[in-house]
Amino acid sequence: MLRNFVLAAAAAGVLMSPAVGQTEGQRIVIERSPSARQEGFVRVQSSINFFLPGPTGDGDEAGILRDRARRLVYEMAGKECDLLREVLAKECRLEAVTSNLHRQAGQVAEGYNVQGSMNLQITLK
Repeated sequence: MLRNFVLAAAAAGVLMSPAVGQTEGQRIVIERSPSARQEGFVRVQSSINFFLPGPTGDGDEAGILRDRARRLVYEMAGKECDLLREVLAKECRLEAVTSNLHRQAGQVAEGYNVQGSMNLQITLK
């Protein structure tokens, strides 16, 4: 059930709005497995890390911030196939999305370190 929710959220493809004060890094891995080569498929893994400042307690504002952090990861996943089709893919399928939030409290800036990753399968142009 959670997987269906994640895929539905990713498929929505809502425009991604930048978070104020966020720092981010992205890593993309493209790998060919022996079985994929025979079928013409290539697996693509993309990940992103960023910091989203704000409250981290149990209140409503902290909940809104956690939702925003996950939404940013899902929005990125929703657009990843579009980007791959522009650059190197003929077909693209989103296989999995993960998001992890790590609370940073009592530091200089309170907020969440956010890690997201997605696995996709493409056929090359």
